[in-house]
Amino acid sequence: MPQTEVTIQTRGQGLYEFTDKVVDFVGRLGAEEGLLTVFVRHTSCSLLIQENADPDVQRDLKTFFTRLVPPSDAPSMSWVAHTMEGPDDMPAHIKAALMAVSLSIPVSRGRPVLGTWQGIYLFEHRDRPHSRSVVLHLSR
Repeated sequence: MPQTEVTIQTRGQGLYEFTDKVVDFVGRLGAEEGLLTVFVRHTSCSLLIQENADPDVQRDLKTFFTRLVPPSDAPSMSWVAHTMEGPDDMPAHIKAALMAVSLSIPVSRGRPVLGTWQGIYLFEHRDRPHSRSVVLHLSR
């Protein structure tokens, strides 16, 4: 069962598509069928499969989650106790708890089975840049 780790450099909050890295990994293996697991090794970002055609989708998702879970220095977040790492940290943990940190994607004919407009994204929930590790594991 092949496995690799990819690194995604982020520049702050937002969605970072890495579909090409996933497709390359699966393609190099020559596996006709299987199940791909994608797992992020951090507690302040998440993974999702989302539309990759219109950048407004990513912008709207980022805005939605910022409105849903604002920074901890916002008046509505005065209940937050974990603030040592900045006002974006605890909200990042909450967002990651609400979203997926792993994905299961079928592989067929040597490619991940994704819809026409679907891309695989890391959703960075922190303000500052990070180097994020994502594990790709193919079960045949």
